[in-house]
Order: sequence, then structure tokens, then C-alpha cells
Amino acid sequence: MKQARIQHERLTGALRRESVKKNVAAIHVSGKLTLLQRKLSNVLLLNAYDELTTQRSHSIDAKTLCLMIGYNSNDIDTLRDALRSLAETLAEWDMLGEDGKQEWGVSALLAYAKLKGGVCEYAYSPALAEKLHDPKVFALINLNIQRRFTSGHGLALYENCYRFVRTGSTGWWPLDLFRRLMGVEGSAYYASFKHLNAKIIKTAVAEVNKTSNIQVRPEFRKKGRAVTDLRFLIKENPQLAMFEIDDQDGVRSSAVYEKLIAKGVADRLARQWIAEHGETYVGQKLDYVSRRKDVKSSVQYLSVAIREDYREEEIKLPDPSPEALEAHAKAAAERQEADAREARRALEHRDRAARFARVKTHIETRNPTQRDTDRRLFASTLEGQLEREDFARNGWASALNARAIFEFWQNMEPDIFADLAGDEVP
Repeated sequence: MKQARIQHERLTGALRRESVKKNVAAIHVSGKLTLLQRKLSNVLLLNAYDELTTQRSHSIDAKTLCLMIGYNSNDIDTLRDALRSLAETLAEWDMLGEDGKQEWGVSALLAYAKLKGGVCEYAYSPALAEKLHDPKVFALINLNIQRRFTSGHGLALYENCYRFVRTGSTGWWPLDLFRRLMGVEGSAYYASFKHLNAKIIKTAVAEVNKTSNIQVRPEFRKKGRAVTDLRFLIKENPQLAMFEIDDQDGVRSSAVYEKLIAKGVADRLARQWIAEHGETYVGQKLDYVSRRKDVKSSVQYLSVAIREDYREEEIKLPDPSPEALEAHAKAAAERQEADAREARRALEHRDRAARFARVKTHIETRNPTQRDTDRRLFASTLEGQLEREDFARNGWASALNARAIFEFWQNMEPDIFADLAGDEVP
């Protein structure tokens, strides 16, 4: 995930030093955005990111947009309300410009948005688009991580801390600024630090540490007995590495994958074999190669065995002794089981081919704008370089991304595969 990001913050102090012009934040959004609205703003930014500074407006299929942020694609009223809220929300920045002069600015988060013919069209103001597109100022958020959050405050804290993972700290924020970042400014209840800490800070920190790829820890600064400022110390989360987040099929947790790695097969090649041929087929070839005593390079031989579909040779019965008969019966049972596995694999391959054909047929019914949106949104969910490269080469026929492609389109059109052999994505 490609990666989506649209919650912002303003910094003081360190931001004014020339030495911190690298990857620092300078934008924050005022207003009480819900979790749904935050996710919506991230997906819209991701969709527009490549053309932020070259196109005045952007478009995305409304149904796709709803599915990407996880709500009923037929609930147009909710989508309208969310878009209206983003258009009414102010984005503000206060930062050091390229010329060394301080720059302050404010803009509506969306300049406009409209729904027509099943397509959502929207735009950012030129000044805001320039800031959002600058990696020194802004960072996109991983959609796969975003989907894991269940509270708006947790996601808001993550968005405001994630960009500082390299520096290890957000720097000191006045409590009033923090309340604005969490969308609770103006609340008499949260004017009390006791309530702010118990209901917002502690719960948001707990969700970030449990859900995301970073860990945060708050520190407080006091004036007398009153807390006036806070900052968050940040480090990567060793219990939730990125490779675990982007491993959507759980390939790396499979026994076949572990055996391949133990054989010396590279991570990407192991995942590619499993994705293209299935665990059953690859496991069968692993067992075949393991029984060969004359193999010098097991990885090279395994590669050929997978490609050429090597199988056990027929076992000849040397004599009618009970031991030989038992061995023959066992070998026959093993061959029968292998044949059954092969038959299942062939059925899976036929079903997969039928699903690819169905996807191709469905795509042909989409208009050019929808096709472009579909392709970019699906590509944004692919975190691995190998997967992205394969999709760039093969598009919707990418065998390496078969499962992800089928899941994407089954979410888009729940009945798209209903009349095929199985209702579940293979």
C-alpha cells in the first residue's frame, strides 16, 4: 500500500531549523473527522497522488471508493456527508519555505467534490496539492495498516506520529495543538488533562502499539503541577514488521514456505512458486526432490522439477514376498494420493483460468475512467516489489497476484464468480 495518507499536523521549533527540512510535517487538519472520513481522505489522496500537481481534478469510481474504505457501496448519502465534511475541513500549514522564509497558509481539504454517473470527481487547491505532493512535507499512509484501525483517535495519532519514525520523536506539542489534532478542541470535558489522558491519549497509544508498525510512548512537560505540552517517542514495532502486514495470504506462515526457505530458496522465489502453482503442487515437488539422493543442487533441481512437473518413476516389484507386496501397496497408495492431489490442482488451475477470464470480461464493460481507477487502486494494495512489478507487466492477468485480484473483484462485484465451480476465492 501503494500507501494512503491525509491527516496532517503543524510543528514549531524544530521545523524552523534548516537542518530538519528532510522528512518533517508541516500540515494539520482542523475539525472533528470521524474514522470513516479519515480513511476516505487517505484513499482520495492516494488515488490522486501521481497527478496532484499536473491535473486540476481527479476522479474515482464511487463504488470502488466505498469498498476501499469499508462501507456499503449503495449508501450514497453517507458518501455525500463524508465528502461534504472534507470540503468543510480546513488544512493549515506553517513551515519554512524553500527560500528560507516562513510560510503560513490555509485551504479547504477538498476544493470541491461531486458525484455523477457513478463517479466521484474532486480537486485540491493548487497550494495544498503542492504541499501534499512534496515528500519532504507529507507522507502517504499504508492502506493495509489503515484498515486495521477501529477508532478515529487511534488513526489520527498514528498519522501524526508515523512520519517521525526516523527522528524518533514528534517534538513537543502544546496541549491545545494536540486537542486540535485529535479533533476534540472546544470540548469542556477534554479541557481537563485527566480526561484527555484517560480517554484519548492512553486509548490511542494502546491501539497504535497493538495495530501498527510503530510503537509510541508519550512524555509530558509541566509548568508547576499542570501539564502544558506532550511529545511522543517513536520506534518501529518489532512484533508487527511490514512483511507480516503485506503478507495477506499468509504464505510465509505455511509449512511449504518454511521448507523452501530451509532448502535455501529465496523469499521472493518461494512466494512466487506457491502463488503460481499452489502449496500442494510445490510440496509434492519438494518431497520428490528430497527423496532423490543423486541431486547436487537441490534448489536448482527443485526449480526444474516444478517447471517440468517431475514425478516419481513407476516402482517395479522384484519379488512376491510379503515385504515387497506391502511396499508395492504403499507405493500404489502414495501414487493414488498424488494423482488425487494432481487432479485437485488441475481443477484449481481450471477454476483460476475461468476467474481470470471472468475478470477480463467484466473489465471490458468498464469505462476508461473506471478502468484506470481500478488498476491504480488495486496496485496501491500491493506492498511487495515483486507483486507490483508482476502486475505492471501482466495487469489483471498477473498469476502472482491471482488471489488478491480475485478478492478485489469479488469485493467489487460479489456475484462475479457465483456461477463458477466454487464461491470462495481459491
